[in-house]
Amino acid sequence: MTDATFTLPFPTLVNPHDRAVPLLTVAQLREAETEAQAALPEHTLMARAGAAAAHFLREQIAHAPSPVSAKPVWFAAGPGNNGGDALVAATVLKRAGIAVEVCMPLEVKPDDARWALAEARAASVPITTAPPESFDGYGWLVDGLFGIGLARALDGEFGVLAQRLSARARSHGHVLALDAPSGLDSDTGNVVGGGPAVRATHTVTFIAAKPGFYTGAGRDYAGAVSVAPIGLDAGLAPDVAPGARTIEPASIDAGPGTPPVADTIAQSARLNAPALFAAALPARDFATNKGSFGTLAVVGGDTGMCGAPILAARAALLAGAGKVHVGFLGSDAPPYDAPHPELMLHTAGKLALETMSAVAAGCGMGGSASARQLVDRILQLDVAVLLDADALNLVARDELLAKRVAEHLSAHGTPCVLTPHPLEAARLLDADTAAVQRDRLAAARALATRYAAVAVLKGSGTVIAAPDGRVAVNPTGNAALATGGTGDVLGGLIGALLAQRLPPWEAALAGVYLHGLAADTLVSEGDGPVGLAAGELAPVVRRLMNRLFYALKD
Repeated sequence: MTDATFTLPFPTLVNPHDRAVPLLTVAQLREAETEAQAALPEHTLMARAGAAAAHFLREQIAHAPSPVSAKPVWFAAGPGNNGGDALVAATVLKRAGIAVEVCMPLEVKPDDARWALAEARAASVPITTAPPESFDGYGWLVDGLFGIGLARALDGEFGVLAQRLSARARSHGHVLALDAPSGLDSDTGNVVGGGPAVRATHTVTFIAAKPGFYTGAGRDYAGAVSVAPIGLDAGLAPDVAPGARTIEPASIDAGPGTPPVADTIAQSARLNAPALFAAALPARDFATNKGSFGTLAVVGGDTGMCGAPILAARAALLAGAGKVHVGFLGSDAPPYDAPHPELMLHTAGKLALETMSAVAAGCGMGGSASARQLVDRILQLDVAVLLDADALNLVARDELLAKRVAEHLSAHGTPCVLTPHPLEAARLLDADTAAVQRDRLAAARALATRYAAVAVLKGSGTVIAAPDGRVAVNPTGNAALATGGTGDVLGGLIGALLAQRLPPWEAALAGVYLHGLAADTLVSEGDGPVGLAAGELAPVVRRLMNRLFYALKD
């Protein structure tokens, strides 16, 4: 290792807010690593990864409050290559004059990691075999125990270290995971084997982002994610995730020997971002009129549940649909909506559904025979269709309705949009909720395939899957959405975009992204996560749409 390998300065970090980063699985990453290692000098990828982690820490220390920046950086190094990454990072920091200490309970074993250990010893990096009694004497703590591909639950001293690092993150912050938080399945976002895992405040991940950082429990464990492409950046560096950034030493050059990873990227999921849907949003020209932006029918609201379609319809109105009708099944429907008299309210049977641009059905619909007949009628229409809530439960227990959903694409040229939460998804897949949550990306893909539909599997890190194999994971949203009615609002948003003639894939991406971003905005303004009401989301969605996509440019 030479100082020239890690020459500073580093380049400016990329603005992430309009990019869609690829999300690579462990298998895809291993393929990219194998190809790269065959074409690069030995130890190159580990040297680059450690340098990127060290750069991140140097940046943080430079801008941190003095009590943190003045204290040594403590590294937990595992016995594999993740431990080697930690050793490289510690060596780079030590040579830059920053105090470090490495705890290595078991000596590293792989060849690359052995090389990193030799370099650390040559640089006089302090290495111990046992952690300190207290972390109070340290600033940043670094998890280099185990990266991606961990197959069993953390236990023994590594499990104890994971728990201590997590406790430190909760109490003091400043816990960095290298590549992946130890104990987290980077493909699924679940904790491996039900054991402990490191709950980091930050993760520097190498080559590409991983899907498990953005769905399930992974969002809580990974914290703020930064992507270090480490030279394998064909198609990676320009596509940076919202909430993530890229870090890359200026001296790291892919060079003529670095193989492209474009094929791997093409097969990967993506993080949802405006770059995937903004071009599909309709222009708002002076010559447009209400007919230019379509007519949506929101159908549902059995007796006692009429608020659900009202929430959806209000959201649709504020998301730009030209006209919005509401069709109620219940006997207690209001004659009009006082806050929004623009909405046109009817009994469901009297709606001329065939004249609509799109129909969003299911919110508060119930499971009656009348509801079942209405869903059957809707699925035979030559209009864009979204099914949510009770409409999905009807489909799950009725083979004919399921067949009609699957045939909508071939019969009318566009797939339905299905928006289940995990329990509804389990019913649609003849599975249980635990099976859905074990692999949310696989469950969304299965829904899209079985029903030839765009599937929106709601939850932390909503997964959107299309019947043609495209998959996206949504990075926006937070715990403020864990309240009744927010799903109805999402259905209304996507329905409004379908009415505005967005293709189902883009409508689903845009609706999910803006729905979550509205919650993020409200929380940032102090109106959540506690006590946020579903009806507060739609006005913020309107503000975001106008600011992000329709603001006049100088």
